[in-house]
Amino acid sequence: MALAIKELLAVLKDKKGRIVLIMPPILQLFLFGYAASFDLNDIPVAVYNQDQGADSRELVARVIGSPHFHLYADIDHEQQISSLINNKNVLIVLHLGPNFSANLAKGPGTSAQVIIDGRNSNTALLVQGYLSTIVSDFNVDWAKRNGKPPPLASLKLRAWFNSNMVSRWFIVPGIVGLLTFIITTIVTSLSVAREREAGTFDQLLVTPMRPVEILIGKSFPGVLIGSLEGSFILLMAIYWFDIPLRGSLGALYIGMFLFILSAVGIGLMISSLAVTQQQGMLGAFLFMVPAVILSGFATPIANMPQVVQWLTYADPLRYFLIILRGVFLEGDNSSILMHYYWPMAVIAIVTLSLAAWLFRHRMN
Repeated sequence: MALAIKELLAVLKDKKGRIVLIMPPILQLFLFGYAASFDLNDIPVAVYNQDQGADSRELVARVIGSPHFHLYADIDHEQQISSLINNKNVLIVLHLGPNFSANLAKGPGTSAQVIIDGRNSNTALLVQGYLSTIVSDFNVDWAKRNGKPPPLASLKLRAWFNSNMVSRWFIVPGIVGLLTFIITTIVTSLSVAREREAGTFDQLLVTPMRPVEILIGKSFPGVLIGSLEGSFILLMAIYWFDIPLRGSLGALYIGMFLFILSAVGIGLMISSLAVTQQQGMLGAFLFMVPAVILSGFATPIANMPQVVQWLTYADPLRYFLIILRGVFLEGDNSSILMHYYWPMAVIAIVTLSLAAWLFRHRMN
C-alpha cells in the first residue's frame, strides 16, 4: 500500500504527467466523437438536366432536398463535367437526358446517368446507396401517381440495434476502450523505467518487499487511473453524445476491470524491459499502434487475412470492444459476455506473470 501511494503521488505530482493524463483523452474524445464518422452529409452535386420536364425536375428536387446532398452547380454543357470531378468540386454529377420525362411516361422505363468520383471507393459506395434509396422512392411515388404498377419487388430495410444508422453510436463506445487502453498502458510502461532513470531502483530493491509485491504496488496507479478515465469517458458517451446504454452496467465494469488488468500487465512488461522513460514510452506506442489496428476498432476483423485474424486473439482490446458495443447497443449482460471475459483474464495472468519474471530477472 505504501508503494502504491508513492507511485500514485509520483504520477500526480508531475505537472507534465498530469497534463498528459487529462488533456489528450478529453481532446481525443471530442475529436473522435465529432470528426470520426462514417456518415456523409453535405455532398456537393452538379446537375446536368437536359429535359426540364416535371418528372426530371422532381427527381432533381428530391436529390437536392435530401439532407445528404447540396447543389454546387447547374451545368449546361457536357464538357463541364470532367473539370468539376477532376478538381474535386463535386462528388457526383446527375445527368438527365433530353427525353427523360417522355420516356418515363411511355414506359417501360428510362435511365439517368450518375457520374461519381471513385477515388475513395468507400465514399462512392455510400453515395451510391443514398442515391439508390432516393430513386427507389421516386419510382414508387411516380407509379402510384400515374396509375402504373409499382415495381414487382422492393426492399423494406430495418436496421437493428442502430435504427437510424448513426455511425457515432458505433465509434464512441469504441473510444471508451481505446483511450482507457492508451492511458493505462502509458502510465504503467513508465513506472519501473522511472525508477531506473531516477537512480532509485537500487533503493527499491533493498526494501523488504518481494518483486511480486513491488509490481502490485506499481500496478495500482494504472488500475486506478484507467478506471477513472474509463468511467469519465463512459459518462461522456452516455450523457454528452447520447449513446444508449441498453445492457448491464455491471457486466461492462467486469469487462473493464479485466481489460485494465491486461493493459497493466502489458505496460509492466514493457517497463521491466525499458531502461529509461523514453524507451518505455516508445515501447508502449510500438505495441499500441498494431493493437488498435488489430482490435477491429475501425476495420472489421473478418476482412483481415486469416493469419492476421489469429493474431487478434492475443489483443485484449478486441474483446473489450465487443463487450462495449454489446452492452451499449445490444443490451448484453454478463452471462452473454462470459466467453469474452475469460480470454482477457488469461491475457492478464500471462502478462502479469511475465512482467514479474522479467522484473525478477532484470533485478538479478
